[in-house]
Amino acid sequence: MDGRGRVTDNNFIERLWRSVKYEEVYLRDYADGAEARRGLERYFRFYNTERRHQALGHRTPREVHMARAA
Repeated sequence: MDGRGRVTDNNFIERLWRSVKYEEVYLRDYADGAEARRGLERYFRFYNTERRHQALGHRTPREVHMARAA
């Protein structure tokens, strides 16, 4: 949306938000904003440390990041 960077950058964000909506938001009935925040924090922790991603060779984002940092 900002018009900067590669045209494909937005694809990654769109896919992330699709996962967030279908795997977390649409499955929960948050009572308020605080509960939604806690749920999303929990989901992103799961997404980055436990959820394996096909595009990352069935590794987690954390595994990929830590391998690059080493």
